[in-house]
Amino acid sequence: MSSTPSAAAAADSLRRNSKRPKYSRFTQQELPACKPILTPRWVISAFLLVTIVFVPIGLASLFASRDVVEIVDRYDADCAPSGSTRDKVRYIQSIADKTCNRTLTVPKHMKQPIYVYYQLDNFYQNHRRYVKSRSDQQLRSQSHENDTGSCKPEDNANEMSIVPCGLVAWSMFNDTYSFFTNNSQQLPVNKSGISWKSDRDHKFGKDVFPKNFQNGTLIGGAHLNKSIPLSLQEDLIVWMRTAALPTFRKLYGRIEVDLQAGDVINVIMQNNYNTYSFNGKKKLVLSTTSWLGGKNNFIGIAYLAVGGLCFLLAMTFTIIYMVKPRRLGDPSYLSWNRNPGGH
Repeated sequence: MSSTPSAAAAADSLRRNSKRPKYSRFTQQELPACKPILTPRWVISAFLLVTIVFVPIGLASLFASRDVVEIVDRYDADCAPSGSTRDKVRYIQSIADKTCNRTLTVPKHMKQPIYVYYQLDNFYQNHRRYVKSRSDQQLRSQSHENDTGSCKPEDNANEMSIVPCGLVAWSMFNDTYSFFTNNSQQLPVNKSGISWKSDRDHKFGKDVFPKNFQNGTLIGGAHLNKSIPLSLQEDLIVWMRTAALPTFRKLYGRIEVDLQAGDVINVIMQNNYNTYSFNGKKKLVLSTTSWLGGKNNFIGIAYLAVGGLCFLLAMTFTIIYMVKPRRLGDPSYLSWNRNPGGH
C-alpha cells in the first residue's frame, strides 16, 4: 500500500513531461466533414451548371456593351502644325492661339446623359515619383498649408508654399471643349458632380484655396481659380485620382440633351496640353452608358469563353463516360494491380 502514492506520483510526472497533445476531436481531425466524391455525373453536372450561368451573363454583357454609343476623336496630330516633334513642342509651349475646330457625326441615337471624357495615351500617372509628389494633408486642411515635404520638385515657388503642391496637381490637364450643333446652338456641358463624393467631402478641404499655384518658371498645366476652394474644383479632384494604366480616360462633363443619328457636332477646343514631349496621344470621347457602364466587350467575351470551355469539357467527359464507362472504385486500375510483377 505504501508504494501506491509513489507510483501515482511517478505516473503524474510522466504525464506532465509527455509531449503527446491532449486528445480532442479537433486536434485529431475527427470533426464531421463533407467529403464529396467526384463521380463523372457530378463533374459533368458542375460543368453544365457553370455553362448555364456564364453563357447568359456573357450574352447580356455583350448586348449591353453593343447598345453603348461611343464617339472617339483623336485630335493631337491634327491640332498641331505638321513637322517634327520639336516643332510641335515649340508650338504648344508658345503663346500662339491654339484654337482647333473639329467636326463629329453622331452614328446612332445618343440618349442623355452623354458623358464627355478626355483620353490620354502613353501618360504614366502610376510612376512612383509622380504618385508620391503630392500632399494629402495639405489638400485636406488649411492648417497643413506648409506641409510640402513630399511634393518636390513642385513644393515651393518664390520662397512660398504652393497650394496644391506636387507634380500631380502641377501637370493637370488643361484642354477645353465647347460643343455646338449645326444651327450654332451651344450644347452646355454640366461639370457638376463629375468627381467622387467621398473625395469632395473628405480629401479636399472646404477651407483650402489655391495659392502660389503655377507661379514658377515652368508652367505645367491648368491654372486654378484662387477664390474657389479645392473641394469645389472638380476638374482638379478628377485629375488627382491617378490612373493605374498609361492609357486612361477622365470625366470632363456631361451633355444633358439627346443627340439624334446623323447630327453634326462642331467642337471648338483649346489644344493647350503638351503630350508631344513624350509622344502621347489625346482623344475626345463622347459616350452613353448602359446598366454595365461604358463600352466594354471584355467582360462578355470572358464569360462566354469560360462558359464555352465548360460546355466543351462537359461534352467530352460525357462521350468518354458513355463510350468507355468505368466502375467507381475499381481496384484493378491501381498501379500495383496493373503491374503485378512490380515492373
